[in-house]
Amino acid sequence: MGGSKAREACRPCRIQDSRDVVCGQQSSGGVVQLRDYVALLRRNWVIVVAWTVIGGSVGALVALTSPTTYQSTSQLYVSVRNSGAAWDLAQSTSYARQAVTSYARVVPTSIVLDPVIDDLGLDVTARQLATQVTASAPLDTQLISITVTDGNPSLAAQLANAISDSFASSVTTRLEAPTGARSDSQVRVETISPAKVPTAPSAPNLQLDLALGLLIGLAVGVGLAVLRSVLDTRVHTVADIESLVDAPILGGIPFDPDSAERPLIVQAAPRDPGAEAYRRLRTNVQFLNLESSTPTFVITSSAPAEGKSTTAANLALTLAETGMRVALIDADLRKPRVADNFGVEGGVGLADVLAGRVALSDAVQHWGRGKLFLLTAGTLPPNPAELLGSRRMWQTLEELRRAFDYIIIDAPPLLAVTDAAVLARLTTGAILVSASGSTRKPQLAAAVKAVTSADAKVRGVIITKLPTKGPDSAAYSQYTYGVTHASP
Repeated sequence: MGGSKAREACRPCRIQDSRDVVCGQQSSGGVVQLRDYVALLRRNWVIVVAWTVIGGSVGALVALTSPTTYQSTSQLYVSVRNSGAAWDLAQSTSYARQAVTSYARVVPTSIVLDPVIDDLGLDVTARQLATQVTASAPLDTQLISITVTDGNPSLAAQLANAISDSFASSVTTRLEAPTGARSDSQVRVETISPAKVPTAPSAPNLQLDLALGLLIGLAVGVGLAVLRSVLDTRVHTVADIESLVDAPILGGIPFDPDSAERPLIVQAAPRDPGAEAYRRLRTNVQFLNLESSTPTFVITSSAPAEGKSTTAANLALTLAETGMRVALIDADLRKPRVADNFGVEGGVGLADVLAGRVALSDAVQHWGRGKLFLLTAGTLPPNPAELLGSRRMWQTLEELRRAFDYIIIDAPPLLAVTDAAVLARLTTGAILVSASGSTRKPQLAAAVKAVTSADAKVRGVIITKLPTKGPDSAAYSQYTYGVTHASP
């Protein structure tokens, strides 16, 4: 059963180191990070848009339901009498600039507001009126601005002017009252800009409230998107896998909605992008362990339904396409898939060989016109792990290595049972299958630990179920050549 071990011609896709596989191009870390951020927003665009709309709606609602108010402002100038000499003028100016800060705090107090309430006959207290009044003094100036807010524009202007007059009187007659023989105060307060009746409301400002609501909603949406991404432990990008596995990424397989009906896509649709992805995977696998006489790989995953059986079958098909003799072994003695995928009789297989019921040569089946041979699971045993870790299994692999150029073993998931880890010790190593958007990062990390704990090696990772559309489709384009599946 011996055969030549011809190697396929090298393509532009090769493994550069233990952490990177470059397929015809190389990206910088910064570009990858930016792409990840964009993908994060695209993946959560519904949340971002929804909260932006909610924020804008709340802002508009606040603006439409808020009462209409008007603001009117008067401006006062504070000065200190002086002799006219330069030094006295400088001192009086400095004193006035220091005093206006304290004066501004006096404006909304009862000493100023009580006379205004009495003069205008208002039915409010000084404390209530103070909520409508604000006073400010710009730094390094002698100016005080008094602003009054009210629902009546005329009353707002009237109050601002009345408060200005009351403040000026309070300062000159009480706070800075004349002393000694002087008949007037040293401090003068003059109105330089009286309050006028406003023609437009100061609030609500629909445009401002709407813009503020949209901005707050956008910030909340982006925050929730980031939080969701942090809490999402699923594998989405190449960077997610590289951070967990110290082994090269051998290839990416696009999501195929028809995989259940046509698991052998390499044979069923040779020109499909998925079939081409498996051929690229084959090329990278051929760069692994070139010193081995017969590379023997265990194809496994961390959890079920990640595509490891489909991947093992199609990888074996592509290797056989090159003229090499390939053995595909179904070592999943719990839920075998090889017989069903290839449509062959699976009543006699690996378990029967290990139990000594049949010879290996009688259990191996030739499939198709190429050089692919199948060893199905056979009769399901009660003790799969013991059989797979037995000396008989080692002897069986040795016999197969003498007859084949490649051996591909379809093994159970690592976290479910120990079968795959046991097998990995007897082979070249394990190749992990990780499903994009499905595999959890802790699961992948635990799977790697299970292999290494068994004193075996993880030779690489295959990403399956790569989306061909949407925010995570960037990884798909790294492993295929610009063709996507038709929508189901």
